[in-house]
Amino acid sequence: MFAIPGKQAVTLTPAATAQIARLMQKGGTQGLRIGVKKGGCAGMEYTMDYVTEIDPLDEVIEENGARVMIAPMAQMFLFGTEIDYETSLLESGFKFRNPNVTEACGCGESIKFDETLSAS
Repeated sequence: MFAIPGKQAVTLTPAATAQIARLMQKGGTQGLRIGVKKGGCAGMEYTMDYVTEIDPLDEVIEENGARVMIAPMAQMFLFGTEIDYETSLLESGFKFRNPNVTEACGCGESIKFDETLSAS
């Protein structure tokens, strides 16, 4: 993998940490697994799923009662990403600030990564 010893693939803002902890308490889950999959108008999409069992290959990030698992195939695409949770008058949701994204669609749901990541 592309992990650097002692450095997490992603960081969580306090707002994201609080929201993930709320979701874990409400749903009685082990946390959220974050990944990427092919799809959307730009080529890739983020995925978030509730986790009932932690995969031993996942990178696990724990902060203040929140637990996020990064799927093995997504780690290289997400390295350096900050995850935030934003609330506005019209919508609320997780926002990914990912330095590896080279292009995003207008809706913000679909992304494209640096081609060198896919070739690795």
